[in-house]
Amino acid sequence: MKKHSLFSNVFILLAMLAAACNKPLTMSKSTGMPYEIAVTMDKKVWEGEAGDAIRADLESEISGLPQSEPSFRIMYATAENFNTLLTYVRNILVVKVDDKMYTMVNLLYEADRWARDQAVVTLNAPDTQSVVDYLNSHKNELTKFFTKIEMNRAAVTLEKDYTMSISDSLKKKLDVVMNIPPDMTYTRQKGKNFFWASNNAKSGRIDLIAYSFPYTDSNTFTGEYLIAKRDSVLKINLQGTFPDSYMATETLAPVDYSVITVRNKYCGVLRGLWKMVGDMMGGPFVSHIRLDEENNRIVVVEGFVYAPETDKRNYIRRIEAALHTLRLPGEFDQPVAEPLKIK
Repeated sequence: MKKHSLFSNVFILLAMLAAACNKPLTMSKSTGMPYEIAVTMDKKVWEGEAGDAIRADLESEISGLPQSEPSFRIMYATAENFNTLLTYVRNILVVKVDDKMYTMVNLLYEADRWARDQAVVTLNAPDTQSVVDYLNSHKNELTKFFTKIEMNRAAVTLEKDYTMSISDSLKKKLDVVMNIPPDMTYTRQKGKNFFWASNNAKSGRIDLIAYSFPYTDSNTFTGEYLIAKRDSVLKINLQGTFPDSYMATETLAPVDYSVITVRNKYCGVLRGLWKMVGDMMGGPFVSHIRLDEENNRIVVVEGFVYAPETDKRNYIRRIEAALHTLRLPGEFDQPVAEPLKIK
């Protein structure tokens, strides 16, 4: 009787705690595919300028791809139709416009509101013009935030499931830690400071390279310098099947250079297209460039995709998530997921 009573009391306590948090004791896993988002708001707002601004943000074109592809696929529902099924979607944006409740725009982020591994952002505003003004002054803020969430999800998955033998080879080669996707089981070692791995797939091929070179001055972190360095390294290490063929940056297309923060450190990012000189192959690439202060060197990790038969968005973002797991000497024990902030 005492054991039964104790069990009952514990269960009641847990139920009360769950009720206080307004969450069930066990939550269902969130649903949906990566880079899908459910958006709910009043129909008039959705069909007006505010809805246009939100679509322009979330469907903004991804840079560095050979064809136009949106950042996210949107599933829209009115508040009345935002039912139980949609509350399980992995990414959700709730827009509330009410001049009686709000005096200015504010964004709230909540993890696991209705399901596990879920991100819910609520945008509150007094009127539709405030929504438009906010999104114009915070360019692609929603896309950047939800993209970072997806990158974190993929990086955390890679922390649990990765190709250990290939990751060990990279550490031995360049003294860096990185979680290599589990389907990347092919590798070839050439130069002293160059590493290559691939899934070697016939459809949707993804390759990963890493290399290092001495750090000399701050001019290293410019697009022009890094593209020239990339081309010099790849000409030597990534030669094609035809005589005198090799990989190079496609300079006829825009190459984007931007700066992000990874583990609170400066990280340069190159996005563009690659080509095989002397061959017909090509596709998108993304590079992360970081300064290894302990060894006074630059470490570059890059993923590139060859998938001429299909869209490239999810392929390039999958390998980019792996780039986010790069840890330099002194960072080996740090978590792979980045802190989340929304303005």
